[in-house]
Amino acid sequence: MRFETIREQALNAWTDFDAPGKPRILVGTATCGQAAGAGASLDRIRAYAASRNLADRVWEVGCLGLCYAEPLVELSQPELPRILYAGVLANDVEPLLRGYFERGDLRPDMALATMNGAGAAGIARFADLPMIRSQVRVVLRNSGIISPGNAYHYIARGGYEGLRLALSMSPEQVIEEVQASGLRGRGGAGFPTGTKWELCRKAKGEPKYVVCNADEGDPGAFMDRSVIENDPHSIIEGMCIAAWAIGAEQGYIYARAEYPLAIRRLEQALQQVRDMGLLGSNILGTGFNFQIRIKKGAGAFVCGEETALLASIEGRRGMPHSRPPFPAQEGLSGKPTNINNVETLANIPVIITRGSGWYSRHGTEKSRGTKTFALAGKIARTGLIEVPLGTSLRDIVFTIGGGVPDGRQFKAVQTGGPSGGCLSAEYLDIAVDYENLAEAGAIMGSGGMVVMDDETCMVDVARYFVEFTQRESCGKCAPCRLGTRQMLRILTDICNGRAKREDLDLLEEIAHVVQAASLCGLGQTAPNPVLTTLRYYKDEYEAHVRDHRCPAGQCPGLLRYVIDPEACTGCTACVRKCTVNAIAGKKNQPHVIDQETCITCGACYAVCRFHAVTKV
Repeated sequence: MRFETIREQALNAWTDFDAPGKPRILVGTATCGQAAGAGASLDRIRAYAASRNLADRVWEVGCLGLCYAEPLVELSQPELPRILYAGVLANDVEPLLRGYFERGDLRPDMALATMNGAGAAGIARFADLPMIRSQVRVVLRNSGIISPGNAYHYIARGGYEGLRLALSMSPEQVIEEVQASGLRGRGGAGFPTGTKWELCRKAKGEPKYVVCNADEGDPGAFMDRSVIENDPHSIIEGMCIAAWAIGAEQGYIYARAEYPLAIRRLEQALQQVRDMGLLGSNILGTGFNFQIRIKKGAGAFVCGEETALLASIEGRRGMPHSRPPFPAQEGLSGKPTNINNVETLANIPVIITRGSGWYSRHGTEKSRGTKTFALAGKIARTGLIEVPLGTSLRDIVFTIGGGVPDGRQFKAVQTGGPSGGCLSAEYLDIAVDYENLAEAGAIMGSGGMVVMDDETCMVDVARYFVEFTQRESCGKCAPCRLGTRQMLRILTDICNGRAKREDLDLLEEIAHVVQAASLCGLGQTAPNPVLTTLRYYKDEYEAHVRDHRCPAGQCPGLLRYVIDPEACTGCTACVRKCTVNAIAGKKNQPHVIDQETCITCGACYAVCRFHAVTKV
């Protein structure tokens, strides 16, 4: 099928989807929406739509990135503004839809933003929302706007135009354009993408392969999953362009099996483009052949490392091997293989269609373009964002994310997943790019950002992440296998009040050895949470070891719960909640906790409405 014909069909489909003269209901059903209850809301919406002869005007879309406001529903009908509604649970559906479609009631109490034109009735424009106005959406250009299951929607918004243009260029010209853009790998160390492609193209050996690394396993990270769920064709198009550039005819998407929705949408998208002739043999009549297969990973964190990933695709245990040779030289089956992650590939179609000059205007001199971040933890507006590289941490956490909720104080932000580092408040004005984060002891990683408040124990945070990497270590090399275990032992002793002052020096020494001597990136970066917390929160370590006290009041081994007799009303709520009968006292009289019996579970602290139970 000719591309012009496909494009015409896509524009017709988009006209029907986006017609201003027709009513429409969009429901965000990505994983974040489903977790918040969007599935039940969608069922109610479909029931109402059927009763109003609107069944064909209900569409499932992806995530707009405003995960804190899910489930999100957008309503539109002629002569009314398009309104995005937040927190639309199943019981809210019928009154909301009846009011909007039958009475023209905009429901400002539930409205988050208008999606077209000016604000209405005190409802802000979507582009003016604090979480949105600082963003530059390249990777997220279609998220929450198109139906991810409809290839025509992607094509109508410029999709596969990048592939068409790339096929009119020589592979060398495509590589030069990617190099000129300054795009660096968005999954880890930030190696220049165009240089990686060039190395693979020049490497000797046939066949060559393109691999998409969608094995996202960082706690608190959900960028790649969201991009696949929201816009699967952007990854497929990026892979096709990469394959043309390096001379590959076979590609693999390595996605963890724990992402069922993302995998379903990828499978559907792949079938659609095969049927259209945009994937397979003789693509767009150019003689270019390229196929893509999905390989489901079993969820091993180490398989995010590229050599372990390749071993897993080949059916072997996912364990890394030393480099060189690099995968661009000897990858799958010993043949040249180009590996990029989801976000890197999603940038490629835009670079080809809009040009390297446009793309490189965003970001900093050494870190060009934009970066997606998953905001999680103690932050008011959790979600997925995309900002120019060089944006300050302060802008990301406070302007976009809304700061720390519940009147608590900001304490730290952890970037780069379990292999990243924890940065203190003194780094809030750092420009977020590869070089600045590395200098501060952190890494960009895939883009997870976990915000912590003043109730967070930084020693326990380091212990948590080291426990994760120790559990996920493949065990192949001794520095990682044994070093992470010893770091975890010391951190556990610190949290339980069993450590000595010299253990802090030993902990730091082991961390540096693991960092320098481990075989792959998992072990080399596993000490980052330890080294950064020792660097920026040494006083907390000292308090645990010297004073046997957890300043944040989180480590059970160093906690005592006591009851203030002046504040205690004798309501007996704590007595009823205590599972070990450690609390004594008569009704309407102050209670007392028996410290010998207490197991410091915190149940009494959580249930006391009068703040009489305190941590010491």
